Amino acid sequence: MAVLSVLDLSPVPEGSTTGQSLKNTLDLARNAERLGYHRYWLAEHHNMPGIASAATSVVIGHVAAGTSTIRVGAGGIMLPNHAPLIIAEQFGTLAALHPGRIDLGLGRAPGTDMLTARALRRNMEAGVDTFPQDVIELINYFAPAEPTQRVRAVPGEGEQVEVWVLGSSTYGAQLAAMLGLPYAFASHFAPAELQHAIDIYRSRFQPSERLSKPRLMLGLNVVAADTDAEAELHFSSLQQAFVNLRSGRPGKLPAPIENYAATLDPMAKGMLANALSCAIVGSPATVKSGLDAFVQRTGADELMVTAQVFDHAARVKSFEILAEVNQSLSKAA
Repeated sequence: MAVLSVLDLSPVPEGSTTGQSLKNTLDLARNAERLGYHRYWLAEHHNMPGIASAATSVVIGHVAAGTSTIRVGAGGIMLPNHAPLIIAEQFGTLAALHPGRIDLGLGRAPGTDMLTARALRRNMEAGVDTFPQDVIELINYFAPAEPTQRVRAVPGEGEQVEVWVLGSSTYGAQLAAMLGLPYAFASHFAPAELQHAIDIYRSRFQPSERLSKPRLMLGLNVVAADTDAEAELHFSSLQQAFVNLRSGRPGKLPAPIENYAATLDPMAKGMLANALSCAIVGSPATVKSGLDAFVQRTGADELMVTAQVFDHAARVKSFEILAEVNQSLSKAA
């Protein structure tokens, strides 16, 4: 079976606060470590009331300090929002504090709307067009400094930071293959180009000092509960959040609603069916068959699992069920 990791958007449920969400994030990370998950990633999003991980490197430090063995990182940092040197210093600092445990996933999307992107960047001329050069510049800051090097990342140089390229289209697949980097595809919310991106990454991969053969990670929504009905109820929070976001009404994570999908018009149903097609929702038996089928279909080396569940205890339980299911599949293999 594939290696399992966690993508936590640090959701802020309706009626709760960002402070509580960040406490929940650390609690989930500690449980993920206990359950044997490999990585714990947080994502950079801005101007979104339902996501508490905007200052991503700060939250990563919080989680890494509160755990001891699980890898912790960004899934991802939206590099067009930042100067490569700043990110090298931030993640170099994290790696110095937590050696051998820090990952850096890099994306080229803004992680927000364009008005907010302008507030973040000020200079919109530096953006997605320079992403490949910025990735290379950033990676070079982690190399040992040359004697004549005038700009250095301190901390950063010589630190062991595992760098990934993220993507939701074939662009990231091509870049990761060309640079010989591991690649993570956002199939948990943008699955349309999934198979095409996989094929491009594997067929065009060029070995590098960082990676000798392709390593593919795929995003996957998994909501597990004792019964299919209970899992579907929990899943309705994410469905509502997607409809609200795509309707221009982003907000906190909504409370679950019975039979929510039945209330939607055909256009909204179609949008959810497409955006969330890479989702496994149900009882342990349902999750087991879905997980096995997804790995068999894609050949993923690693799954980055996310679960936007309103109730924190139910969310922790979902990851517990998934870990147990994965163990049983591993024993049967």
